[in-house]
Amino acid sequence: MHAAPGGQTGQNIDDSANDQPELFMNPANQDRLVALWVKLATRYHDDPTVAAYDLLNEPLPERTGAAAKYKHELEPLYKRLTQAIRAVDPKHMITVEGANWANDWSVFTMPFDRNLVYQFHYYCWANPTRLNDISQFLDRRKQLGAPVWVGETGERDDAIYWATTDYFEANNVGWSFWPWKKMNTRNTPYSIKPPQNWGAVRAYSERSGAPKPSSDEAQKAFDELLQNIRLENCEFYPDVVNAIFRRVPGKVEAENYGHEGLNASYLVRPDTANATYYRTSEPVPVELVEPSGQAIRLHAGEWTAYAVNSLAAQTYALTVKAKAESAPAVFQISVNGRSQELAVHDQDWVEIKLNPVRFLAGANQVKLSVKSGSVGVDWMDFR
Repeated sequence: MHAAPGGQTGQNIDDSANDQPELFMNPANQDRLVALWVKLATRYHDDPTVAAYDLLNEPLPERTGAAAKYKHELEPLYKRLTQAIRAVDPKHMITVEGANWANDWSVFTMPFDRNLVYQFHYYCWANPTRLNDISQFLDRRKQLGAPVWVGETGERDDAIYWATTDYFEANNVGWSFWPWKKMNTRNTPYSIKPPQNWGAVRAYSERSGAPKPSSDEAQKAFDELLQNIRLENCEFYPDVVNAIFRRVPGKVEAENYGHEGLNASYLVRPDTANATYYRTSEPVPVELVEPSGQAIRLHAGEWTAYAVNSLAAQTYALTVKAKAESAPAVFQISVNGRSQELAVHDQDWVEIKLNPVRFLAGANQVKLSVKSGSVGVDWMDFR
C-alpha cells in the first residue's frame, strides 16, 4: 500500500497546481503524510496480508523541474516517515522509490532501516521494442546491501512480459505487474467492460468544452462501473497470464531465450556483434519482422535455450514461424532432450507444423539449434 496527500509528483497521478509537487512545497503536507502513515501502520501493524508500506509512488519527475528542485528532500522525508511508522509497527517491510518515476536512485545514501526494500519501475515503451537494461539497479543493490524490487512493470505485450519477468527472476529481483485489470484493454490479465455513457463521462473530464453528462447519466455510469469491475464480469486473457509466468499453452518468441548467458542460454560464433535490436548487450542476432515483431537469426552450430513452464504434464501441438536465410537450412527443436529436425527451404517467412511435443508439469527446457545453413526464427507456438 502507498499513500501521499498533497501531491508527490505534481503531474499525471495527482491534481497539484502548475505541475508542481505540493507535498514538498508546503511542510504542512508532510506533517499530514506522517500522520496518515501512522494511522495506516496502527491499523495494519498485525495484518499479514500487507506485505510492505510503499511510502511514496513515483515522486518528483524530472521533466517538470520537480526532481532538480526537491529530490534532496526525498530521503530525509523517507527517514522521517519510517521513524514514525516504526513507533507503532516494527515488523512490516518498508519500500522506497527513487525520484523521477521511482528510477533515480541518486537520492539514496545507505539503508536507514533493517527491513527496507529499494524499488524501481520498469516499462519498455520504445519502438522497435527494446529490453531495457537493469544493471544500474543491480550494481546499487550490491552497494546498498539491501533487496531491490520492481514495483511496476507491464503496459506492453506478451513478448515483453515474458522477457521482463524472466530477466528479473534470473537476477533474483521480485516484481509486481501493473495493472492486472484495466478498462477495455487486451494487454492485461482482465479487461473491464466500459459502462454505458462512460465515453461521455470521460470526455467531460478530459476535454474543455465537452458536454456535461446529466447527474442521472453520470450516476448510472458509475453504478454500472461498480458492477463491471467485479472479477466475474471481466474478460479474462489467459495468454497474458501465461506470458507473465512464461508457460504454455502460448507463443514463445525466439528473441526471448533465457538470461543465464553464453553456453547456458545461447551459443553463437565468438565474433558475433551484439544485437542491434531488443537485447543489445548480447550477441544473438535480432532482426525486425513486419509489422512490429522481432526474430533471431542463427547459423550452423548456434543455439538458443528457453525455460518454459507448464501447469500439467501435457502434449502440445507445435508450430514454428521460420525462414531459410541460406540453404540448405536445417534446424532442430528439442523439449527436455527429445528432438526433431526440419529442413527449411522457403526464404520468406512460413508457419511450419512439427510433431506434437510433451511437456512435464513445472519447468521444461526448449532448445532451438541450427544444424546446417542459416535460419531465421520468429516464434514457436505450443497449443
